[in-house]
Amino acid sequence: MSSGSIVNVLVAALQFYSFLILIYVLLSWLQSVAFAQELRRVLGTICEPYIGLFRKIVPKVGAGGVGLDLSPLVAILVLQVIIRLVSSLR
Repeated sequence: MSSGSIVNVLVAALQFYSFLILIYVLLSWLQSVAFAQELRRVLGTICEPYIGLFRKIVPKVGAGGVGLDLSPLVAILVLQVIIRLVSSLR
């Protein structure tokens, strides 16, 4: 396997992981749908270890008396930076 194809696979995996985080966050808006809650629980086992790293350092933003958690956004942004760095290795 050439280094270019390894980079392509790594970039695809990181992009897929970013997509999983996005789906995980969007599912949090569907609290009353049982299937969505089950899927979110499964995605949580995959996404929370990574998002949790950022949750420790990114404070919640107060919005109308509710704390808005920006750690998934920061996690995705960091993944996008990593994707760009890895892509430059091609």
